[in-house]
Amino acid sequence: MLSAFVGRILEVVRRDEEGQGLAEYALILALIAIVAIVALIFLGSQISSKLSIVGNAM
Repeated sequence: MLSAFVGRILEVVRRDEEGQGLAEYALILALIAIVAIVALIFLGSQISSKLSIVGNAM
């Protein structure tokens, strides 16, 4: 009886860790997306002008 109870507790803890890992990956992905968007906002015009120069040269 006690071993079944401990087994269920361990099962719940294992599931919680997987959910926590998924949440951490989601937060990292969101942070990367925010950094990419901010970089595009600040560097977008410079990148666009360089691509235009390369396109016109071709």
